[in-house]
Amino acid sequence: MTILDKILAEKKKEVLTLKEQYQPGSIQTKRVNISLYDTFMKADKMNIIAEMKRASPSKGLINDGVEPAEQGKIYEKCGAGAISVLTDYPFFQGKIEDMQAVREIVDIPVLNKDFIIDKIQIERAYDAGANLILLIAAALPEKKLRELYKYASDKGLEILFEVHNEEELAVAQRIGATIIGVNNRDLKSFEVDLAITEHLAAKIDTTKTLLISESGMKERADVERVQKAGAKGILVGETMMRSVNLKETFDILRVPLGES
Repeated sequence: MTILDKILAEKKKEVLTLKEQYQPGSIQTKRVNISLYDTFMKADKMNIIAEMKRASPSKGLINDGVEPAEQGKIYEKCGAGAISVLTDYPFFQGKIEDMQAVREIVDIPVLNKDFIIDKIQIERAYDAGANLILLIAAALPEKKLRELYKYASDKGLEILFEVHNEEELAVAQRIGATIIGVNNRDLKSFEVDLAITEHLAAKIDTTKTLLISESGMKERADVERVQKAGAKGILVGETMMRSVNLKETFDILRVPLGES
């Protein structure tokens, strides 16, 4: 089994429990109606989705002492365009309460970063104040992805549709995804290669589709590379969680857009 297979097997168990125990509407969190697509497409500097995660399957513990609200406020102050919050516990040590804490303290878009396989997770994400959810092409058949995409859209949520290869990109385009995240990390091997963004960006109309490059952003040269390919946003997790000077890290990664 790949790491993704293991995560999805656990997620199926979690969804069964969620269906038994979670009543849609039972939690209420501040809502901020703001479009990530609109704000990112109009920006003149690289947009950063700063991620909050305590651990990952590939790196183990990264920052298990992080306080979500405090970290979220710092991210916003330093110039984050949005905040991604991992809410998977078995593999990332996250929980839905982390995202709620961030939502209550910030006024920028919040992404519920999880392995969404069922409508009940979308209901909970909405209740917890998410502006966006993540759908991963590699995780589900196209029919199910289409169903969940529509369900989330109908609730007023935006969708970061994650792809890693040409076949998955074709699925995203058939479904009509307007925010496409190219994951430079192979979810089966967890190896990272920025050439994935460069290759797939050539097949995306970035004047209409918001391209987000995910994983592998460690220094300015990495960001300049994906910016030249057409990315207007980057999702940065480990680099942010390990940074000892977040303001400096943001200033380094927020390269000008529209230059090549």
